[in-house]
Amino acid sequence: MIIYLFSLLSPTHEIAAYLDPGSGSFLLQLLIGGIVGGLLILKTFWGRLRLFFLNLMGKTPVAVEETDEDTP
Repeated sequence: MIIYLFSLLSPTHEIAAYLDPGSGSFLLQLLIGGIVGGLLILKTFWGRLRLFFLNLMGKTPVAVEETDEDTP
């Protein structure tokens, strides 16, 4: 454990690293997926918070009424 910690803290002289094109597209997919997932979580949380306060105030949410045009 001590040797591993020492190897992490020791300075390195030269690092030969590269990113291939697949890594860039994977990082872009991670970024887009993270943003979309975060927006979905916010949308879900906002809906639940809104329903909580509507129930707390005794109001019922407005339901969408079906018309003859909507039904097949």
